[in-house]
Amino acid sequence: MNGPLLLVDAGNTRVKWALADAQAQPGDWAASGAALHDGLDALGAEWRTRQVTRAIVSNVAGGALRARLAALLGPIEVDWFASSAERAGLVNGYREPGRLGCDRFAAAIGARALAPDQALVVATCGTATTVDAVTGDGRFLGGMILPGLALMAGALARNTAQLPQAAPGAALPPLFADNTNDAIVSGCLSAQAGAIARAVAGHGGALCILSGGAAPIIAPALEVAHKLVDNIVLVGLHAVARAEAAHRGAMDGS
Repeated sequence: MNGPLLLVDAGNTRVKWALADAQAQPGDWAASGAALHDGLDALGAEWRTRQVTRAIVSNVAGGALRARLAALLGPIEVDWFASSAERAGLVNGYREPGRLGCDRFAAAIGARALAPDQALVVATCGTATTVDAVTGDGRFLGGMILPGLALMAGALARNTAQLPQAAPGAALPPLFADNTNDAIVSGCLSAQAGAIARAVAGHGGALCILSGGAAPIIAPALEVAHKLVDNIVLVGLHAVARAEAAHRGAMDGS
């Protein structure tokens, strides 16, 4: 690998990216950023100036976005990350392993890289919220999917004058709010936090790894131990690249 490795997490709303040097640990990046889908063209220019030679991409936003990313990446060697029966030491326990969202599999690999040999609940809070369980010996058990915080609030607020807002660092509304907007925010936060807490309790009090754009908003409502991690999918992609580079090195030396 001559240039830095490009890590890309293409979600339903944004494309997140990071650059990793060959010896860097997962999450230790030389640069990172994000763009909405309509702002992707600027990313191609940014990546070209970095002399990227290889990329690993998780894309859950469909074929049209994949084609746009492929055009932006041009001659760069691309690994289009997909869920499989096993990768980077994590066994996929999904009934049909290939049907697990690749972002969920990458997030689980990333969580395990940060907290090896621990039972984990991995909660990624974006457009949707996914809450998944990983065993201490490295098996992805499965999980749950629910509407994300903004989708929940939007579904309840279609007939109100304005969409209730919850922002990172803002004070939590009262549990029993005395106005409709705060009541919607309180209910949606409680639903998100409750699903995560139920998963933690059902997985023996496992450590919760919390990530995603809405994670800083949901975190104060959580009453279980958790670790807030930025861009857990990118951490997972980085861990995959490192594990496979180490395997290739071991094979070359054998």
